[in-house]
Amino acid sequence: MAPQLRRFLATLHGRGLSGRSLARMLSSWRAFYRFAVERDAGLTESPCAGLRAPKSVRRLPSVLSPEQAAALVAVPGDDPLAVRDRALFELAYSSGLRLSELAGLDVDRIDVGSGEVRVWGKGAKERIVPVGAAAREALSAWLGVRAALPRPDPKALFVGRSGARIGVRAIQRRLADWAVRAGLPLHVHPHMLRHSFASHVLQSSGDLRAVQEMLGHASIASTQVYTHLDFQALAKVYDAAHPRARKKP
Repeated sequence: MAPQLRRFLATLHGRGLSGRSLARMLSSWRAFYRFAVERDAGLTESPCAGLRAPKSVRRLPSVLSPEQAAALVAVPGDDPLAVRDRALFELAYSSGLRLSELAGLDVDRIDVGSGEVRVWGKGAKERIVPVGAAAREALSAWLGVRAALPRPDPKALFVGRSGARIGVRAIQRRLADWAVRAGLPLHVHPHMLRHSFASHVLQSSGDLRAVQEMLGHASIASTQVYTHLDFQALAKVYDAAHPRARKKP
């Protein structure tokens, strides 16, 4: 039975099924055969023992260029929602916060004066992340507008016109809408700002540990994906500049 299952996995992989999909399928098989062994259905051991799904090719996260990021966060207008969105996007790009962290951020968690934001990340772990000058300026403007809204949520930093805390879906929609208005030729989602933050900080500083701390990654392995992006950027510069890298006409 095991050789047949192994061949079947190889066949599916050859047809283009990803390692992640095959791993889920293999997990279902293991559960089925474990049940069969426990119920004494003619099997003494699972034929899935020793089977491993092929590794998936790790996809690199999509990032904005510094110019695209600057165009995106420069939300124009004095409408309360525009002022809020500018502060929201500036903070996301400045500090690399997750979407859930942005939506759940409270007013007392940000210190505009000292340029710090305290975030409850995954696993209920708190981290302190610096906030850049542009984001502090945008946040100051938003806090002034927020105070004038009727009955704003006393805790929530980012609220809508009704004063209720803004949700993650609303943030996603607003960001995608502003990306279209900015003329960006790609679909932009909130995590792309987090990826762009990490990539741009790493390119400028080369300090992988600092990026890990600011992102709130438990393992450095999660942060190392941005070194591949950094290498890609260097490779493009090399291909464009080095005389031996240019293709002969």
